[in-house]
Amino acid sequence: MQDTQKMTATAIEDRNAWKFGFTPQAELWNGRFAMLGFVAALATEYLTGGGTLHFLGLM
Repeated sequence: MQDTQKMTATAIEDRNAWKFGFTPQAELWNGRFAMLGFVAALATEYLTGGGTLHFLGLM
């Protein structure tokens, strides 16, 4: 019976909640923002014909 209670408590936890520190939720948000940044860099390269650093004027 205790295994069922532990599983239910874990299933109720909101994995999209904002929590600070090294938590599974923080790692999920970190991965999501990294994917968004990568897609933005690819779109910049595709639309401008140059790299992201060239677009920002750093090279």
